Amino acid sequence: MAESPASPAESSWRTSVPESAATDLENLLGTGMGAAQEQLERNGGFLPFALVVENDGEVRLVAVSPADADPGSDDEFDADEMIGDLTELLRQNREDFRAAAIVCDITLVEEGSDAIHVATEHRDGAVFAAVLPYAANTATREWDFGELAADTNEPAIWVD
Repeated sequence: MAESPASPAESSWRTSVPESAATDLENLLGTGMGAAQEQLERNGGFLPFALVVENDGEVRLVAVSPADADPGSDDEFDADEMIGDLTELLRQNREDFRAAAIVCDITLVEEGSDAIHVATEHRDGAVFAAVLPYAANTATREWDFGELAADTNEPAIWVD
């Protein structure tokens, strides 16, 4: 089966960073998307989590306890606070790994869709993010996933 050619945005991103950093970020992106899809299919949702590529190349999951949502909110947990906690934990331990990704559930307002968002960052300064829209298919009781698309991302872990 032939691979489809990379889009101009993907190929320009890929050539703008060192090969080792691109490989780490692509690995985190694929692992993060796959883990989030698996959690959606198994549990109907997922909490924010992080992945890291340790200095020896091993990929490891990083999680924090859910933060309680503000009183009066319809939410069961505060996802933004969890993402903040994950970011802080990664910043404090950034010497132990060479790349990281934060995976969370977002709403694409313009599309009226939920999406998996994976924001990756490498210690050499490379960043890449992507979104994967999804929706529940009530007829099949399964999840329908849209097209993976690049997204913007700012460094958050290797910044001082």
